[in-house]
Amino acid sequence: MAANNHTAVTEFILQGFSEDPQLQAFFWAFFFLLYLMALAGNILIVTAISLNPGLHTPMYFFLTNLALLDIVCTSTVLPKLLEGLAVKGSTISYQGCMTQLFFLTWCLGAELLLLTVMAYDRYVAICRPLHYSTWMSWPLCILLAGSMWMISGVNTSVQTGLMTQLSFCGPCEVSHFLCEVPTLLLLSCSPTTLNNIMIVIADIYFGVVNFLLTMASYGCIITSILRIRSAEGKRRAFSTCSSHLLVVCMYYSTVIYTYILPGSGSSLENGKVVAVLYTAISPTLNPLIYSLRNKDVKVALRKVFLCVW
Repeated sequence: MAANNHTAVTEFILQGFSEDPQLQAFFWAFFFLLYLMALAGNILIVTAISLNPGLHTPMYFFLTNLALLDIVCTSTVLPKLLEGLAVKGSTISYQGCMTQLFFLTWCLGAELLLLTVMAYDRYVAICRPLHYSTWMSWPLCILLAGSMWMISGVNTSVQTGLMTQLSFCGPCEVSHFLCEVPTLLLLSCSPTTLNNIMIVIADIYFGVVNFLLTMASYGCIITSILRIRSAEGKRRAFSTCSSHLLVVCMYYSTVIYTYILPGSGSSLENGKVVAVLYTAISPTLNPLIYSLRNKDVKVALRKVFLCVW
């Protein structure tokens, strides 16, 4: 019977972001604006870096990858959320849910790996400046970026493949506005032991290991900055990594809350707000954080606007 239920599942019911009809129009406008800002900001970052030869360096190469990840992440989640806010009783097909799960998990894992790589890049630039061109050569940068996409792709293939083997019973109502591993596991009526084991392994690698590596890089960076005698030197060194450190803190806090602490009542209650932070707010703020605190990016963006006009 469980197998029949699994094959009979054709769609899931998404709970939506808000059930208050008076707030539907406000939330639709809010998320539509966020989506436009995220797309415009990240596309501008990619365009400015691509068209400016002076920005063809490892740091901006990784920033381009971050912008591409943010574009995919928001485009995976927000269009369906906007549809749910516009049409009462939003549903998503079984195939659509698995597709959304696949790309969302891929983006989240890849971004955690990318933040670690970007922290290592800043470590080499500040702590080993004389070796930067050797340690961060273009072949190595391309290898790191390719490995980031591939490793996260393998993980999301395993997680999604295991999810498709589960049976879902009763009303398949997802207590969320998107399809995520923790929320879908709650709907399964078949054993999820293997799924939980793979989630723990992924959490340890993507969350704990990468977080420790990132913090180790910044520990060395801060120690190196404190050894600089001039105040101007300290300010200049800190300005090159402060934006990235802000993004790391914001992103890790939300992802860890969702994927490492998914079982508590508070996690279920506040899960929607936290998901908005890493699927909409973070992709919208990343271009602003990196452009407002980076003179080179601001100059490149001015050139893009001048070319457009």
